[in-house]
Amino acid sequence: MKPWKIALFILMVMGGLLLATLFSRTVVLPGMRSEDGLTGGKILIKYPTLNTFLGNGAPAINTRVDSVITLAGKPDGELRTSPPDFSSIDTAGLERIAYPAGDPGFPVRLRVLFEGESCRILHYGDSQLEGDRISGYLRQRLQAIFGGSGPGFIPVKQVYEQMAAHVTVSDNWERLAAFDPTQEPVSDKNYGLYASLSRFTGRAAMTSDSSANAGATANSTFIRINPSFSSYPALRRFNTIGLHYGNANSPVKVVVRSGDSVVNETALIADGSYHCLEIRTGGTPEELVFVFEGGSSPDFYGLTLDGTKGISLDNIAMRGASGTVFSRLNPAGFKAMAGRLNPQILIFQYGGNTVPYMNDSAAIDDYTRYLAGNIRWVKRQIPDAMILFIGPGDMSTMVNGNMVTYPLLPYLDVKLREACSRNGWAYWSMFRAMGGENAMPAWVDQGLAATDYTHFSPKGSRLIAELFFTSLYLDLMR
Repeated sequence: MKPWKIALFILMVMGGLLLATLFSRTVVLPGMRSEDGLTGGKILIKYPTLNTFLGNGAPAINTRVDSVITLAGKPDGELRTSPPDFSSIDTAGLERIAYPAGDPGFPVRLRVLFEGESCRILHYGDSQLEGDRISGYLRQRLQAIFGGSGPGFIPVKQVYEQMAAHVTVSDNWERLAAFDPTQEPVSDKNYGLYASLSRFTGRAAMTSDSSANAGATANSTFIRINPSFSSYPALRRFNTIGLHYGNANSPVKVVVRSGDSVVNETALIADGSYHCLEIRTGGTPEELVFVFEGGSSPDFYGLTLDGTKGISLDNIAMRGASGTVFSRLNPAGFKAMAGRLNPQILIFQYGGNTVPYMNDSAAIDDYTRYLAGNIRWVKRQIPDAMILFIGPGDMSTMVNGNMVTYPLLPYLDVKLREACSRNGWAYWSMFRAMGGENAMPAWVDQGLAATDYTHFSPKGSRLIAELFFTSLYLDLMR
């Protein structure tokens, strides 16, 4: 074949492909995502429009991200035990906390609580909190300035790695969570304050660890607690250990050991109500082992590992949750446990898990109302607690080959802020703090977020926690 014929064929093919871009249209898909393509009935064949082909449809590059990251300094590998040095930080670009309209005294009341003899904070959230990442960094910053020690809440049965403390159990434990859609709810819906519980079932296999087996029999089960030496120093110090339980309806003997010494030997109160078995030690035990003997397991709502005073901050991570589980909990059990622990500040961090499934603004409006109703449910059980809400961060989806912000995410951020203001709660926009629309790709490029374009990396978790803390501290000290 002659060269000119080959060249003509190539030009005709390329011309046909270019001509097809004139017939391509931008189509809105579920979730308000848009894709370019050729349509016929319900069929969409992805194909660029002329604007996209020429590069005019590419997402705008977010230029705020580098300045946002600079604001937080370099938290990676750096232990901060002092207040921020504002002489070296330009805070003009920092995303500030939005307080409810007509309530200028909100941060003043927060500071009074922080500076009190003791202050318990509950940090509820979705999988962004797993492993105590954001909560752990925030906790060590607050404890370093206002006092306090210990990691607070730890689940008995671990389902993900915790940096706050090492808790291991015999092999016959199970975890039940109110927010786990794969599980049937427990009959009384009593999951306690932390929305999950653990139970031992049947016989436990004896472990090769002699310290765990000390005092145990073939019919017994154990919980072993060790401080974590991969966490912040204040988290490793605790001397007040609480074992929270309920639904004990038959005798269960418990022996608490520290090394070769018996710290406590008692029986759990078998009246079906909520109780806390509290152990106080002279210092942080290198190891503490609870050994149980009984035919039927109570519901164990978790452990709390605290100091005697100062800040305690509980990390309550709910994988896949959207913050709408609370109103389905048993109010009496929730309130009884709250009465014992006396949380004074509640932080909620939700919204990200709903974003990919929202089809229009009406769905966002409905979700926001439902979420606010759940927080009001919690507020009714803990009426004196102050509430802060942290909105979802930027999240990206693929559109025409580019990772861009989910279209409805900015609208959700606005509606959450409005709902918080109406209800008297403070609101911090993580979305805007990251840099706003299309910020996530830069966070991924710099190793601050995972390649799912949704979750922070450990380094990114520390950075976003520092941004929130700095914004909070500015208001506390003004």
